Amino acid sequence: MNVSTRVDLALLGIRGRPPLRRTAGAGPSDDGHLVIDGINAAIPRNPKSPFVFDGSQVLRDGVDTGLDVQVIERPKFYDLATDDGVPYEKLAKLHGRNVLATTVVQTCVRYAPDQRCRFCSIEESLRAGATTAVKRPAELAEVAEAAVRLDGVTQMVMTTGTSAGADRGARHLGRCVRAVKAAVPWLPIQVQCEPPEDLAVITELREAGADSIGIHVESLDDDVRRRWMPGKASVSLTQYRQAWSEAVRVFGRNQVSTYLLVGLGEDPDELIAGAAELIEMGVYPFVVPFRPHPGSLAVDVDRAHAPDAAVVEKVSREVAAALQMAGMAGADQRAGCASCGACGVLQNLGG
Repeated sequence: MNVSTRVDLALLGIRGRPPLRRTAGAGPSDDGHLVIDGINAAIPRNPKSPFVFDGSQVLRDGVDTGLDVQVIERPKFYDLATDDGVPYEKLAKLHGRNVLATTVVQTCVRYAPDQRCRFCSIEESLRAGATTAVKRPAELAEVAEAAVRLDGVTQMVMTTGTSAGADRGARHLGRCVRAVKAAVPWLPIQVQCEPPEDLAVITELREAGADSIGIHVESLDDDVRRRWMPGKASVSLTQYRQAWSEAVRVFGRNQVSTYLLVGLGEDPDELIAGAAELIEMGVYPFVVPFRPHPGSLAVDVDRAHAPDAAVVEKVSREVAAALQMAGMAGADQRAGCASCGACGVLQNLGG
């Protein structure tokens, strides 16, 4: 694949309606999911994009881009519901061709306007009636079994809005992991949460059956953190580093990851240097472009735009090279965002 074209797709998005798509939520939003040149791709849907998905290929200004595009059909498990009538689609979503993803608690203690992460819209899908506030462990076990049986899902991601408790929501993640593992013992699961106050909770997640963990900081620049995520910025970078170190001890090298968003104002060279430090720790820095989407303060209030393509490509290339030097690859993670790779271009670069 021409990496520059993949970067442009990530930033400019596509027109058209892929069968698998989603709007709002805690993760990739207002996007369509395809497999491009054999790699999962979550592409923003943008009515002004020069790229068009015509149902089988991606065109730019009417010309075939030459990308090998595989369409991901709407999964069969979306047609099912629990005994009490909750559609499976409200409990978990298919990401890419093989990843089942769920937000186990769809509310966040940091969602007040003066605390909220400006790129996040975790509660908007709840307000729209597209999901439920709290996913029960038994429900997720039921959905996971169906998704594996009917649609060939091979991994699962569980994230959560932050709770007011000292565990920051991690213990409910653990209950959900145990239930899913009881139903589908071999299904790899990544959990995602803020650093818990008691680091022993990380061991509890591993003992519950989680295979990998994401502890997402989004930026290593404190000024950027205070501006973009004032609530999360109250958790110091020291606390993040302590949590990452403990997670590497418990889960192992390259089974711990963190998002780093390109386009929040952090100096690109400092971002690359910070990513290198994470790699040295054994933490995979999942570098992805900031994705502005409706429902977030970044778009609705700030009118923020996607970052410059050249910056995204530079950062991605240098971080991918550092990952290769360290023998770390997203595809080697047992489960999770780095394993899926759809929201960034690191896998396209061998990272």
